[in-house]
Amino acid sequence: MALHTQRVTGWVGWIWFGGMLMIMSGIFNIITGLNAIINDEVYVQTFTRLLLFDLTGWGWIHLVWGILLTITGVAVSVGKDWARVAAVVLLMINAITQLTWIAVNPWWSLAVIAVDVLVLYALIVHGREAKSLAE
Repeated sequence: MALHTQRVTGWVGWIWFGGMLMIMSGIFNIITGLNAIINDEVYVQTFTRLLLFDLTGWGWIHLVWGILLTITGVAVSVGKDWARVAAVVLLMINAITQLTWIAVNPWWSLAVIAVDVLVLYALIVHGREAKSLAE
């Protein structure tokens, strides 16, 4: 049996960082989703009228997205191969959706896109290093 050693670089820290960010983002989405499900009616007063929003559907989307992010973030942190693929898809969707918010909050959207791209690079190019440390 040949012993194969793989060189581990500092990018493993970025992979763990990405996993922790996904967990944190997932928890935020879960809290937001539960809040929207429980407090599903929001009243907004404008100069001309009173607007009523029903947030139940949006809350369920946030809840499911948060659960997906949390599970994938944990799996990325322990070096699961399937989680790297899932994380790449989730991060790409997250970066793309930030483009819809860029007019509202440009600096935050650009910061999120930059972190997503950095974590994507770490996962795609150096993802196997995290797996080798987990074994």
